[in-house]
Amino acid sequence: MTIEAVVFDLDGTLADTLEDIAAAMNYALGRHGLPERPADEYRDLVGEGVRRLVERALPPERADLRGPVLADLGAHYVEHMLDRTRPYPGVPEMLDALAIPAAVLSNKPQAATTWMVERLFQGHRFAAVHGGRDDVPLKPDPAPLLAIVRELGVAAGRTAYVGDTRTDMETAVAAGAVPVGVEWGFRDRGELVEHGARAVVATPAQLLDLLDGRHRT
Repeated sequence: MTIEAVVFDLDGTLADTLEDIAAAMNYALGRHGLPERPADEYRDLVGEGVRRLVERALPPERADLRGPVLADLGAHYVEHMLDRTRPYPGVPEMLDALAIPAAVLSNKPQAATTWMVERLFQGHRFAAVHGGRDDVPLKPDPAPLLAIVRELGVAAGRTAYVGDTRTDMETAVAAGAVPVGVEWGFRDRGELVEHGARAVVATPAQLLDLLDGRHRT
């Protein structure tokens, strides 16, 4: 199948954001006397938006603190989101070599998504950069991906959605796009395949080969 456009997830796909997310979430928990979590645990907590992250990180009996913890998380993260965050090795080179239109779709809030993409990938021009907004459902609802597909002017079935979690694969499947998983992100190959990945790649170079049509999806 020919791929005519590609949409990328951000966290765990283009950039390794885990340590900064974990640090911000642990800061917010600590502000309220709650136990912090090891950074690696956040691999399974992220992916469905910041509100869902807070719900998962809080002890069940402290659901009353969702609002204050969310506010503290946001205030800390906006100041520290690039302390340790970097593009994954090989990703900038892959983006530079792409010969098809590319966009970004993240559940991270719109302002943070735009700010991060502009600073980490300033040498690459994306056709669209969409983050979480109050008037649009978050992934895995297909609406935000379909909005980008319309903006790109390419059929969903010829658009790859590249991500690292079940949420990304479910989003692509629901939108009728081509789900492509990456192994270098937050989740493992098994999760990606189980939730619909048509292809799973181990390196950005392999992803570039797939998007260039050198391998069948």
